Amino acid sequence: MSSVLFNEFPTQDGKKVVEVRLNAERSLNALTLDMIDEIQPKLDAWKDDDSVVAVILDSAGEKAFCAGGDVVNLYKAMAGEGDASFPEDFFTREYTLDYTIHTYPKPIICWGNGIVMGGGMGLMNGCSHRVVTETTHMAMPEVTIGLYPDVGGSWFLNHMPGRTGLFLGLTGNRMNAADAMFLGLADRFVAGELREVMVERLQAESWDGNANAAVNRVLRELEDESQPQFDGKSPVQDNFELIQRVTDQDSVEEIVESLLAEESEDKWVIKAQKAISHGSPLAINLIQKQLEVTKHMSLKEVFNAELVLSVQCCKHREFPEGVRALLVDKCGNPQWTYSTLAEVDQDKVNEFFVSPWENNPLAGL
Repeated sequence: MSSVLFNEFPTQDGKKVVEVRLNAERSLNALTLDMIDEIQPKLDAWKDDDSVVAVILDSAGEKAFCAGGDVVNLYKAMAGEGDASFPEDFFTREYTLDYTIHTYPKPIICWGNGIVMGGGMGLMNGCSHRVVTETTHMAMPEVTIGLYPDVGGSWFLNHMPGRTGLFLGLTGNRMNAADAMFLGLADRFVAGELREVMVERLQAESWDGNANAAVNRVLRELEDESQPQFDGKSPVQDNFELIQRVTDQDSVEEIVESLLAEESEDKWVIKAQKAISHGSPLAINLIQKQLEVTKHMSLKEVFNAELVLSVQCCKHREFPEGVRALLVDKCGNPQWTYSTLAEVDQDKVNEFFVSPWENNPLAGL
């Protein structure tokens, strides 16, 4: 069976709402190159199809919308067991798809149920209507595998309130539905049990006017009906002052020191401390620098910059070592290039930001 399913739902006025359903439940719908290559031409075709009024982007199963990217094949390529050109091909096409979603001329409703991480965050954050449910758990945990928050993470982390984006990028801490709403990562909370109702109401809508308004009408009603299931408790919002305090430093080393010096019984803060103390010192430096250099970039410039950094990360030992330790051997004991932040060579950090091409493959976005 295909790893992506495409469905059509006819509307009462002769139009259709189309569905893109990630269908790789066993791998928590992790985004593969084959999936990307199935989705891209469909989105391209629907742009000019007047019968298509809106797109639903969702997934099979209840556990995850999308738990990340194709780390298995990336690891094989980096370990010399696969096609050496795979990382460049994968990231180029993944970021092209993400950019397509960000700039899509028709409404895309993302049903962000369950786990939304890494590549899933890239898909969801470009959508015009991002829905979270009571089971939503988001994260960009790349620091734990020697990478950085890509798939447009440089864009959406930099657009979060205060320095929450920097904090979440450095720690990879999870976010629930209320966090997503507070941070601007989601537009609506809808109870998970109402997914089929959403489709039925979209079918019953009138689509002869503003399509975004039609989607908003449906989601607004569903959100109102879902309020009893929304507890509204946001650990990020509750710890906003702490986040601002520990990130108000002159260097990334001081940020980490400040966070680790906090005495807290809050489980969310303790998880952040644990993650940053075990994360890659090199990746911590890459994350801080990437967010700094992309702060005022356009969306197109962000994806160009991320492609450079991602491809360079695949040429260095840190990322494959993190994947080996956490996802392949699962020993949980990566041998990082640098043992401490103080040892990190800043000249080496700067090399990751040098483009390996005369013309960036995403220059034509």
